[in-house]
Amino acid sequence: MLNNCHLSQLIHTQAKRYRDRPAMSYRDYDMGRWVAVSWHEFAVCAERVSHALLDLGVAVQEKVAVFSQNMPQCLYVDFGAYAIRAVTVPFYATSSGAQVAYMVNDAEVRCLFVGEQEQYDTVLCVASLCPTLEHVVIFDRHVKRRDNDSLSMYFDEFLALSDCGRHLDELRERAAAANYDDLANILYTSGTTGASKGVMLTHGMYHEAFRANALVLPVTEHDVVLNFLPFTHVFERAWSYFCLAQGARLAVNLRPTDVQRSMQEVHPTCMCAVPRFWEKVYQGVQDRMDTGSFLERRLIRDALEVGGRYWADYRSKGKEPPLPLKLKYNFYNRTIVNLLRRTLGLERANFFPTAGAAVSPELERFVHAAGINMVVGYGLTESTATVSCDVPGGPSSLGSVGRPIEGLEIKFGENDEILLRGKTITPGYYKKETTTKAAIDADGWFHTGDAGYMKDGELFLKERIKDLFKTSNGKYIAPQMIESKLVIDKYIEQAVVVADQYKFVSALIVPDYGLLRRYADAHGLEASDNAALCRHPEIIRMIAGRLEMLQQELAHYEQVKRFVLLPEPFTIANGELTNTLKVKRSVVYGRYANEIKKIYEDAEAEQRAAEAEQTNTEE
Repeated sequence: MLNNCHLSQLIHTQAKRYRDRPAMSYRDYDMGRWVAVSWHEFAVCAERVSHALLDLGVAVQEKVAVFSQNMPQCLYVDFGAYAIRAVTVPFYATSSGAQVAYMVNDAEVRCLFVGEQEQYDTVLCVASLCPTLEHVVIFDRHVKRRDNDSLSMYFDEFLALSDCGRHLDELRERAAAANYDDLANILYTSGTTGASKGVMLTHGMYHEAFRANALVLPVTEHDVVLNFLPFTHVFERAWSYFCLAQGARLAVNLRPTDVQRSMQEVHPTCMCAVPRFWEKVYQGVQDRMDTGSFLERRLIRDALEVGGRYWADYRSKGKEPPLPLKLKYNFYNRTIVNLLRRTLGLERANFFPTAGAAVSPELERFVHAAGINMVVGYGLTESTATVSCDVPGGPSSLGSVGRPIEGLEIKFGENDEILLRGKTITPGYYKKETTTKAAIDADGWFHTGDAGYMKDGELFLKERIKDLFKTSNGKYIAPQMIESKLVIDKYIEQAVVVADQYKFVSALIVPDYGLLRRYADAHGLEASDNAALCRHPEIIRMIAGRLEMLQQELAHYEQVKRFVLLPEPFTIANGELTNTLKVKRSVVYGRYANEIKKIYEDAEAEQRAAEAEQTNTEE
């Protein structure tokens, strides 16, 4: 049952309804087990945060920042701040010192919460550059404070500030004055092409998003929802709040690298994820098929083929499958496919929202073939996440991003750009009036920068308009679409397409070095390190063959003709990825300018040599 009250009261009203029932759980790494937090405990801790913030003098609509991995404390601070009409500003746990300083200064943050040692050290290094910063509160008691640190306190020390009870009347007054026009968050975008922009989200935007999503997403109080993406990401943030409003239990995954372990321990019924997560699952199944026995390979391949036909040809279209296919599907669903789900910890799966990047049809078909109800969607920070999504159990088409949520207007502008208007759309970017006017026109339409079209009530994406490449031959290339096809392959970890103003499409490819090493060992290929592996002619021939198979459905001019295997991955630390793992193309192109130049110089040299040989032959 949806509890769509103001976020300032959400946890407290749920605590009255559910009291000692678990609201969330988290793995305590010291005790080596998952610990439950009841709705009552959640409400008490959030209220203590409210009192402690008031004791620090936090004003109405003042910005309070959270710089941490996912932790229960992140949610305590959020809901404690909302109760006193403060605004929370989440930072990605991987943010650099320069990014932290920019956001603290832009939002004029006085009180900053940090998670672990890495975040604490980053803040202390730039604190002198942040004149407004007065308090740093540390979640993790294992963090070692610096001797000259006069800013920080641990979270338990912060909560102790609430014990005075001086602010009860003020807390009640602020709670009574809370309204839907209040800012709830400022979410700083990743900044793939420039400086971060602070997207303003109001309480009214969340209120409308919950109402619209509740009409199509069957989350209930019986669901166990694993938090995989960072709470800083609007997808996870809005989704988690929505699940709390539905009474579901959150299982907070504290360490991103432990997500697969957490799945096997928690057995979630729901989890929002980006396509890359499912691509890794797909690659794991591919590897199992390649290394298993003949019978095992045949059974898995047939099970997935049957599951794919069952969903794509019938269930996704609202049709009843023929009896022979249904019987075969039911057999595999109870045996081979069920074993796969149990291995992942998803034997209790309800549905799994997936967005944040392009989902290739091959990947979507695979996930449904495995009996996992992937709900593909599309959204932005500026739209409080969901713009559209598949309706679980309803008809859907491969390649679509579902149906627009109720109450959101959508139309298409120049170059088929998707334009949005409605109560879930941001009022603008914090302290950036010019940028806001460029994104939201005089009639209130938000310009997404994404091109798309509608067909039979479903939204389809074409490309990111700003990312659209044009070859020197005048052909338009959508790099993200091509990249999403390439990274399906188990040997390809990351891929960045190069095409703009060049004669043909090429790619910078980061392979899975572990699988490459296994391939080299199995085929007697000698290579001393990753760089040697990536240069080995046999390795290059093998990858080229796999690329040829992957690109069969692409037009000739869209296909990657040449590529370079890179000996090290793209990383956030090197500035090549944003905190949401989106590629900063200009940085990547700059770093690998010589490799890109060589691709096209070699191609031209080979073409000249071929033309010269042809001339000699004719003579």
